[in-house]
Amino acid sequence: MQKKFLSNLLLIVVLNLLVKPFFILGIDAEVQNRVGEAVYGNYFSLLNFSFLLNILLDVGLTNYNAKNIAQHPHLVANHFGKILGLRLSLFILYAAFTLAAGWLIGYSGHEYYLLFLLMINQFLVAIVQFSRSNFAGLHLFKTDAIISILDRLILILICSALLWTNWFGGELKIEWFVYAQTFAYGLSALISLILLYTTIGKIKLKLKKVFSLYILRQSFPYALLILLMMMYSRIDAVMLERLLPNGDAAAGIYAQGFRLLDAVNMFALLFAGLLLPIFARLLKDKIALNEMTAMAFRLLFGISLIVGITCYLFQYELIELRYPNSTEEASVTFGFLILSFIPVAITYVFGTLLTANGSLRQLNQMALGGVVLNVVLNAILIQLYGVRGAAIATLITQGLTALIQMWVAFRIFKFQFNLRYYMSLLLLAGGLLGLYYGFISFFDERTSLIFPYFLSGILLAFALGVFKLSDMKAVLQRDDQVD
Repeated sequence: MQKKFLSNLLLIVVLNLLVKPFFILGIDAEVQNRVGEAVYGNYFSLLNFSFLLNILLDVGLTNYNAKNIAQHPHLVANHFGKILGLRLSLFILYAAFTLAAGWLIGYSGHEYYLLFLLMINQFLVAIVQFSRSNFAGLHLFKTDAIISILDRLILILICSALLWTNWFGGELKIEWFVYAQTFAYGLSALISLILLYTTIGKIKLKLKKVFSLYILRQSFPYALLILLMMMYSRIDAVMLERLLPNGDAAAGIYAQGFRLLDAVNMFALLFAGLLLPIFARLLKDKIALNEMTAMAFRLLFGISLIVGITCYLFQYELIELRYPNSTEEASVTFGFLILSFIPVAITYVFGTLLTANGSLRQLNQMALGGVVLNVVLNAILIQLYGVRGAAIATLITQGLTALIQMWVAFRIFKFQFNLRYYMSLLLLAGGLLGLYYGFISFFDERTSLIFPYFLSGILLAFALGVFKLSDMKAVLQRDDQVD
């Protein structure tokens, strides 16, 4: 399982490195530069709002299905058409509640139109993710990796024409960006369904009342967890736009830092996508989890420390590289946001393990506390510190919820606390700070230090045993039978 995890992780990371960073930092950021902070900030707030009730569209089906198919692969052909029929019905519920909630908080006119388009996009993305959950559950990780980048690849082609050709008169409207997303997600959904058809055979779209009620009861704890975690991860942009007088511009500034966090966070999400079906299979076969969990945590937490500390120490230079006319507020906000990547990495390991184990009651209690904490902190800190207040609220919330998940996992699975192992992680954090002061003592040009410093952090992680050559060997000597 460790070899399968590492080899497929390498494939999916390489594919995503080739596509997603360019979309986030090249396409998405350039769209914001072209349309302006206020227009993009309004779009960003609406996008996050469309995420908040997304759970009514998914109701935990994706995570439940990935876990269930990993443990019972023979059910995929029978379940897929029925769950897809249920998902079509759920879209009506999601659309009704989202539009009603939008009206209650004051959206109207053009905002309503954009929100409706974004809801369509959420539905198409949900179809892609559900298809991917079947590929992941079947451990067809190569196919899952290809589907994971397909929508962004199509978007890059369309948006490159919009941004860097004169085919459309050199003009760009935020609506065009949303239309491009609709086309890309729609085409990706169609291709994913075709690939699934070639894997499992004919897909019959059905809506079975008894089956649907059973699946909804089984997936409800997953749905509640996703809803709560989505709220404390996404509500900050909505609160910024609603609470501050210059809300659209504030949300635009926040989006600059959040976009860079999203760029690194997507790789941590790839870990979780691979870990969920692997943990589920290990739990079903009653195979010890210690080695797999320790290896995943060591890799993900180590890289999150290096990325988080590097980006925090060079926050001004990194923001200036992508947004030459950015403000100091954007850099400071990004600094706090990128540090939250470290606890998010913990969540992607231990939260995923607890999800695979079905420990949903503990996770939902944790997530509910996270929502209350995040809303209270945002309400206070946004009024006191503006945009950076929302970033501080995110960092505190993610930090506390990650520690709780780690503690719960240690208690349930009776993991042993290896002092030497955790000391190496503390030494890595301390060593990174020492490297930084050494670098800036000898060199004046800070921007040119970013890559050498990051590379030095990687080498330090190997030296301290956080990263191991045996992990690389497992990738290079992968089992040919692993998909």
